[in-house]
Amino acid sequence: MSRNIPYPDRAKPPVPRCAEPTGGAPVTQDASADRFHTGSHDLPVSDALAAFMSDRWAASPLPDLALSDIGPWTAKRRARLSARFPGERLVIPSGVLKVRSNDCDYRFRPHTAYAYLTGEQEPDSVLVMEPVGGTHEALLHLRPRSVRDTGAFFRDRRYGEFWVGRRPTLDEAATMLGIDCVHLDTLEDRLKKGGVPTRVLAGVDPAVDAVVSEPGETDRNRELAQYLSEMRLIKDEWEVAQLQLAVDHTTAGFTDVVRALPAALGHHRGERWIEGVFDLRARAEGNGTGYDTIAASGAHACVLHWIRNDGKLDPKQLLLLDAGVETDSLYTADITRTLPLSGRFSSAQREAYQLVLDAQQAGIDALRPGASFRDFHQAAMRVIAEGLHSWGILPVRAEESLRPESGLHRRYTLCSSGHMLGMDVHDCAKARAETYLDGKLEVGHVLTVEPGLYLQPDDETLPVELRGMGIRIEDDLVITEDGARLMSSALPRDPDAIEEWMGTLAG
Repeated sequence: MSRNIPYPDRAKPPVPRCAEPTGGAPVTQDASADRFHTGSHDLPVSDALAAFMSDRWAASPLPDLALSDIGPWTAKRRARLSARFPGERLVIPSGVLKVRSNDCDYRFRPHTAYAYLTGEQEPDSVLVMEPVGGTHEALLHLRPRSVRDTGAFFRDRRYGEFWVGRRPTLDEAATMLGIDCVHLDTLEDRLKKGGVPTRVLAGVDPAVDAVVSEPGETDRNRELAQYLSEMRLIKDEWEVAQLQLAVDHTTAGFTDVVRALPAALGHHRGERWIEGVFDLRARAEGNGTGYDTIAASGAHACVLHWIRNDGKLDPKQLLLLDAGVETDSLYTADITRTLPLSGRFSSAQREAYQLVLDAQQAGIDALRPGASFRDFHQAAMRVIAEGLHSWGILPVRAEESLRPESGLHRRYTLCSSGHMLGMDVHDCAKARAETYLDGKLEVGHVLTVEPGLYLQPDDETLPVELRGMGIRIEDDLVITEDGARLMSSALPRDPDAIEEWMGTLAG
């Protein structure tokens, strides 16, 4: 496990958890102190400069340290995980930095399961649930802050404090997270201790995979990954509040976009202008976007995952905007609105939009505890199929098209009508079918309902006035005791309400 272990031959002992430098500030040794990450254009460091940089730094403890509001919730989650796998060592890494190009990394986002269990978001960190008696001891292996007497704090461009900012000390992290925190350097020795059956969340950290006893996609590791997904199916109160916050910020972002439409319409890449406006709100209010924004005008809206966003806007066409703000705690909204760029729907646009809205409402009406997860999709597709047949487009009756051996309506509405939502935009993806796709809805599930029509510009089964039109309406809902609560109700869905909303913002 050579990623950041400074003494691969273990010739030198690990530095104590808290050491006192001459300045009196409690600090800890940086794991990469002897192996700086530098760039080809970095300036050389003289011995005189190195010595000067190591002296006379004031103590700088984090102020007002206290347990974070997520701490009590992550403790409950770890207790559930412990009860599911008694007597086994569980290893959940945060993940590693990924190179964007040369010596530039992408902005780091931890693996969802790790953040869900810890509330911590630093790269290379690893949660180890060590079996003790009938329960587990949770140990968080972290890279502590850069000390001032090794040079790493100013010479290591990947982890040094002068380059990427201050990390907490181990004690500070333990206070904020409510987890015992130990040095990252101790991880390899811990994972090599035999006699304990071990499961690892595989494929997240190559260095961890290289040292655990059962690396890779073994049945035991797959079972851990499945359970870590299934744990998140039911959202607790804290999670629902975070998702509502994400929805509220996303609502503000859509409002920003409508206000910015005059400028976007005048730009040669108006779709990208819209993307930028929304992304500004996402970065100002949260961690960023929960996924790449889809800003698709005209026929681009017929491409389900259009993220090039390089098209010019035409006021005679529709704009499909699919976007979501991710909170600092990594919960994301996922909302889509289809808007007339002129501010008013044409008759053909309104008719097609109303069909999608009716389908979405049918799907929403099907949401209740005890209903099958697939029910809302089937309810929405029945409305779509009936509408397409009444238009003379679908060559068979809706009942026939809805049979599994047919599905002809899917030419115009290819994908599913919704998914679970949470820390991942397509949340809980590794959950077993019997607990998700073939399961029953329960209070605390958060999901999207998002039927659409994607009428391709070259589809000769369509009348000319419908070709090149893409419409999706997507909202976020939480299942309640008596049905479902529309979390994104602040954004209008009705076509008349959309025109009034756009007109008000334009004025």
